[in-house]
Amino acid sequence: MTERVLGASPAAASGEEHVTVPVAYDAIILAGFGGPEGQEDVIPFLRNVTGGRGIPEERLEEVGEHYRHFGGVSPINEHNRQLKAALEAELASRGIDLPVIWGNRNWEPYITDAVQEAYDRGFRTLLTLATSAYSSYSSDRQYREDMATALERTGLLGEVSIDKVRQYFDHPGFITPFIEGTTAGVRELLAQNPDLDPATDIQVLYTTHSIPNADADRSGPSERCFPPGGAYVAQHLAVARTVNQAVTAELGLDAELEWSMVYQSRSGPPTQPWLEPDINDAIAELPSAGRRAVVIVPIGFVSDHMEVMWDLDNEALTTAAEHGLAGVRVPTPGVHPAFVSGLVDLVMERVNGVPLDERPAETELGPWYDICRPGCCVNGKFDPKPAIAGIAP
Repeated sequence: MTERVLGASPAAASGEEHVTVPVAYDAIILAGFGGPEGQEDVIPFLRNVTGGRGIPEERLEEVGEHYRHFGGVSPINEHNRQLKAALEAELASRGIDLPVIWGNRNWEPYITDAVQEAYDRGFRTLLTLATSAYSSYSSDRQYREDMATALERTGLLGEVSIDKVRQYFDHPGFITPFIEGTTAGVRELLAQNPDLDPATDIQVLYTTHSIPNADADRSGPSERCFPPGGAYVAQHLAVARTVNQAVTAELGLDAELEWSMVYQSRSGPPTQPWLEPDINDAIAELPSAGRRAVVIVPIGFVSDHMEVMWDLDNEALTTAAEHGLAGVRVPTPGVHPAFVSGLVDLVMERVNGVPLDERPAETELGPWYDICRPGCCVNGKFDPKPAIAGIAP
């Protein structure tokens, strides 16, 4: 068998799109983004996140104020601790003996630490579960690159194999919490404002992290022809449509709720095109369109971390209030039972080698690839780095 995938288990090494051969994994690597846990951590953390991008120190200080507002502590690490515990409980309830080891891309404990810990505990065949559901450089390939870097830094390439579960943007475990939360959000607005007509007065804004247009266009495999915005935009639009249709049905409405896709948390220079419209700009336009209320649904995020708490709970809801709009923000999946159960289902897809036609997907785009295709989500600023769970480059 020709090995086409770096650091892969024998079942995944040939690079088939979907691995339907059972694999006896020893442990799960829960791969997170990471965040500061004190005031002194804030700027070093932001330097880690923006390394190589030439972001000026004054911009880091500006973003750092968001963290300092919360005592310099990002909630994301605590969320990952909670998710790790929830996964362990779900695995135990099913009688599945798979330890969960947590490692971050940008702060302690680092992914390299997690890989070394796995090796020291005698684990040799690992499966990565990333806390990111969509395809782009920062939400997919960078995790895979960091795993490859960890194998290199520890000297364990050839001794330890690392696979990764598929992108799960349209897995029912990820989508169900948003359906429930959005339905509850609309009902909350109607209860607080009985004169609202859901067909004409409420706008649902599905939001995700903005990224440069060029990065979006390169997201997903180069062999698939996506419209501008690449797989990143296509996946989010597919999820938004699916959630919105389900919520409309749950509410028993005759006409579908009005909705649109918006973006947040832009950090690039004004001269560089990023995905738009910005959520605050979109909110400002709603009164002129006859809207009186807004439901904000953060479908791009798995937990209520800083860019949800600051950019949505602080800035976006403030913008809504300033424009006379009633507003509510829907929770992210967090440790919702359906999400936790769904993540374990994704692990068991690979453990059991589940056939493609038995894998759930709520949109026409999935189930996504187990092994990323050539050119998937490359960073156009640099030559492609080695990455696990994908065919080079």
